[in-house]
Amino acid sequence: MTPLRVHHVSINVTDAAACTRFYTDVLGGTVRDDRPDFGFGGAWIDLGATQVHLIETAVPPNLGQHFAILVDDLDDAVEELRARGMDVADPTPVGPNRQTFITDPSGNAVELHQIG
Repeated sequence: MTPLRVHHVSINVTDAAACTRFYTDVLGGTVRDDRPDFGFGGAWIDLGATQVHLIETAVPPNLGQHFAILVDDLDDAVEELRARGMDVADPTPVGPNRQTFITDPSGNAVELHQIG
């Protein structure tokens, strides 16, 4: 097997509409229109080069699971999110990189990551 890239991540959400707004209006994603009707709520969202698939069902306890969004300027991203009323911690170093975390309306952790 030769992996090419991560195609999508799938996360459980309790409110697909609220989380769709979060991942599009707040984080800048775009809703895809090719999601089949699976018989349960959700959305497929392009977020950079990867899709985020929202599945409306119970959310498991947060035990550290998350995915990271690479941003070019973490300080600008934090400032923008705080201006929207989001609770965002100050960025912290991780080796030569920096990161912070936010949570979506269902409590899923999302890392914001800047290289170098």
